[in-house]
Amino acid sequence: MYRSTKVTNEQDADDIRIVTEHQLLLESVFGKAATKTFGEAVASYVESGGSDRFLRPITEVFGKFRLRDIKQNDLNAAAAKLYPTAQPETRNRQCYTPFIAVWNHAVKNGWAEVRLWQRPRKPKGTNVVRIRSARSGQAPVDYERAAKFVSFMSPAPAMVLTALFYTGLRPIEAFALEAADVDVAKRWLVVRKSKTGEPRGVPLHSFLCEWLGPLVERGGILFRGPRGEPYKEVQDGGGGLKTAINGARRRSGIKDVSPYTGRHSVSTQLVVNGVHPHIKDQLLGHAADSMSRHYTNVPQKPLIEAIDTLPVPASWRALPWVAAPLEWQSKLAEGTGKRTDLKKAGRVDTHALPRPRT
Repeated sequence: MYRSTKVTNEQDADDIRIVTEHQLLLESVFGKAATKTFGEAVASYVESGGSDRFLRPITEVFGKFRLRDIKQNDLNAAAAKLYPTAQPETRNRQCYTPFIAVWNHAVKNGWAEVRLWQRPRKPKGTNVVRIRSARSGQAPVDYERAAKFVSFMSPAPAMVLTALFYTGLRPIEAFALEAADVDVAKRWLVVRKSKTGEPRGVPLHSFLCEWLGPLVERGGILFRGPRGEPYKEVQDGGGGLKTAINGARRRSGIKDVSPYTGRHSVSTQLVVNGVHPHIKDQLLGHAADSMSRHYTNVPQKPLIEAIDTLPVPASWRALPWVAAPLEWQSKLAEGTGKRTDLKKAGRVDTHALPRPRT
């Protein structure tokens, strides 16, 4: 093997050669599982489409560790060190879940052994009392309330939030959707890059089919902001929707809606509607076994029927942009996007929508 050490000092180069020869020897005898590091597994996981959210601090801890040397106690200690004051569910979401996702990717590639990692558990018993302020997005809202909130948004972000309330997608999944991923006629879309790193199919509610067509025909990124730019995710925030959400809260007086509220509302409403838990989990991407991934592009009738049980308030369907989404996409809700350049030119800004009636 011929490989540059990328150093100019002869002694450093020889040290690198010795280490490399040792790794190659281990690989030839025991396979790649003997030498692969967690950092290499993370790089491969992200390259294959996995989400890198929350992975940076974990990689700083385990990056140089060989996979075979990481034990349960090491993971527990890392979680406690990274999130010393966090609740078990927070440690689970921000440490254990991303770590295990990378580990399972390594297992699939033959770099690590199958292992059942233990996650933190919530305290048992009724004597454990936790008092904390409610946070928007952690609970569902009814669809009438959601419709009122969306009516106070500019059309472009309103389209994204509407899609979240009628698919259960995570915001980052909606932001990444491209026109080629959506088949309105078959009432199906494909999420190429999900939280788990695996693709999944999602049914389209009939309401979405009423207005998504023009966006699909346009091609490229499906959802775009008022200026035609793709939305971007912001760590621990609402991404490109944050400003639109805050503005709608101010204008509507509704404070308990955020991008993730759509996902929680879909899940809760499906339970209320009597949808089977297995179907609900498939809709939300919780049950993506290896067999179901083979049929990612195949529309499934039970899932389409289940998503259609979500209600559509008349006020939601009556929003003006529903009839002509491309024509309304660049317009703004009243009280947003003031244009000082128009004032200087002596012109009147007619770009804003009238305030919705309540």
